[in-house]
Amino acid sequence: MTTGPTPDGRLLVPLYVHPAVDPAAWRAIAAADPGRISAVVLNLADGPGETPDGVFAEAAEELRSAGLPLVGYTDTDYGRRPHAAVVADILTYRQRHGITGVYFDQVSTQPGALTHYRRLATAARAAGCGTVIFGHGEHPDPGYAEVGLADLLVTFEGNWDAYREMTLPLWTGRHAASRFCHLVYDVPAEHAEDATALIAARRAGVGCAVPGAGENPWCTLPYGLTAAELT
Repeated sequence: MTTGPTPDGRLLVPLYVHPAVDPAAWRAIAAADPGRISAVVLNLADGPGETPDGVFAEAAEELRSAGLPLVGYTDTDYGRRPHAAVVADILTYRQRHGITGVYFDQVSTQPGALTHYRRLATAARAAGCGTVIFGHGEHPDPGYAEVGLADLLVTFEGNWDAYREMTLPLWTGRHAASRFCHLVYDVPAEHAEDATALIAARRAGVGCAVPGAGENPWCTLPYGLTAAELT
């Protein structure tokens, strides 16, 4: 399989497997061309974890030393999680792993939550995060694409069957493809090239297609970034 990332050459890599469980996956990411990677999403325990993890920290440092941008995952629970708790996650990631960005997950799609997320984006940038990603998983209200909020909107996260049925709202055409990311899991190997082509056709400048399924499909390497291809 030689399928590559989306046409602008960037992959967002949700690396949701502990390095002690799958060290080969972490080594494969560390060996990748940094120019192909938009960012690697660190996620120890739906956040940075309550206590430091030396194995995780060492593996994350290897990625950072390899020139890969690291962003920290934090769950916002669709606007229900308190602002202070989310910001505490960001600060912990910054202290332990030197992240340069944040991946806010389970971001609301509703216009009424815009003020909350504007505050979170402002706090993240004040904490030193140069990249802010909103993980909606579906297309949000167009207001979330306004300048000054997120640099990247994850407007699809789901399985291959659902992705083939997804339609694009007209408002997305008013923004650059580089503002959008589609994350597709449970992609059969024989459809890997189709998934990559469809991500591009739907004007998502960043994407990721993986074979994984189940509760945590993001424990598998993306197509186009497999250990075999890096040897």
